[in-house]
Amino acid sequence: MLHFFPMAFTNVCTTQLCTMRDSFGYYDGLNAVILGISVDSPFTLAKFKEEYNYQFDLLSDFNKEVSAAYGALYETFAFGMKGVSKRAAFVIDEDQNILYAEVLEVATDLPDFAAIADMVK
Repeated sequence: MLHFFPMAFTNVCTTQLCTMRDSFGYYDGLNAVILGISVDSPFTLAKFKEEYNYQFDLLSDFNKEVSAAYGALYETFAFGMKGVSKRAAFVIDEDQNILYAEVLEVATDLPDFAAIADMVK
């Protein structure tokens, strides 16, 4: 499962990842791998993971290649920033098939966690 998010330590991104953290037990026994991805630096993401005790890896897409490949990249974002990950969620099976894809255009919206849970049941 991939979760893209715009920026570490912002309110909605923290809510998104804390929701993932708090529902992590739901994925027990499913052999699922959960990854959070943003264009933040590896150092920022390491601190974000440490501060909020995320039990899944946070990956830096600093070069914006993965976000672009998944169609989850804002060309322009708030305050004139360019190349920021969109909030998005993907469920990918063991054969690399995308079973669920949600790319949000509005950065303050959260993924549909109920729909994601239904997909992985």
